[in-house]
Amino acid sequence: MGRIVGAAIVSHHPGLMQSEDIRRLMGAGEDSDLIAGYERLRLKIESVKPDVVVIFDSHWFTTGYHLLDGGKHFTGTYISDEMPWYLYGVAYDYRGHPQLALDIETVSREMGGYNRAITHSELGRQYATLNLVKKLRFELSDTPVVSASTCQNCKPHHYVKSGEIIGEAIRRSDLNVALLASGALSHRFVDIDWKPKHPRIFHESNVSSPDAVSSDKKAIELMKDGRHDTILELWDSQFRPHFWEGFGGHYLQMVGALGGAACRAKGEPLSAYENARGTGNIHVWFDV
Repeated sequence: MGRIVGAAIVSHHPGLMQSEDIRRLMGAGEDSDLIAGYERLRLKIESVKPDVVVIFDSHWFTTGYHLLDGGKHFTGTYISDEMPWYLYGVAYDYRGHPQLALDIETVSREMGGYNRAITHSELGRQYATLNLVKKLRFELSDTPVVSASTCQNCKPHHYVKSGEIIGEAIRRSDLNVALLASGALSHRFVDIDWKPKHPRIFHESNVSSPDAVSSDKKAIELMKDGRHDTILELWDSQFRPHFWEGFGGHYLQMVGALGGAACRAKGEPLSAYENARGTGNIHVWFDV
């Protein structure tokens, strides 16, 4: 019987892929704590020894299905069409896990869901996956990775259902799986002519609004207490209005896989809560 051995919300913002010198310049001499947080998270993942990592990718937008990339191997060089002036030339070479993707589709058909596997190894990559592959060293550890898409014509309960299906497929397998929800919390970008309120660009006072900071911190406290039921209950009134990245699909699918409203996995912040162009970012690990 397979099991989920750990889970996390993980920031992937592209500023983290710049050189340390540039990051420290942006940070008024300090680096982003999300960088140190990657090392803390890597040790957590290594300790639970997953056979596969599933990444809920908040940049891979699909229509009509929650897709799972079922390629055997992914190799190439990535350039971001969003920020190609510095996120370019990223070489990647890592394994997929076709069988898990196919098994998720089988369970989805049985449970009346909308999950579908795509087995083309040439399927394009998104940096919400690749930045984690690089920063968490999945190539070096030879850890297979399966990315799950964010289906854009879904409501919150559809994401939770998708996660439920993924969790059931994992339980029917013989795999130990770690889940990574790759994305920010509040995701309202500041205007192009934005002037920082704090010289340390990563500082939380540079998040888009005080209300967004308050909402994000409320969610983080509920995660620390394992009260995912409350987050789901308050989703439409407290969290959805602050435009979580990818409609919050990365978090909602992760929580669905962990049991939905019944999930009581307590979150351990592995980084400071930080700004990235107005968005609220943090790494939070859940022992399951």
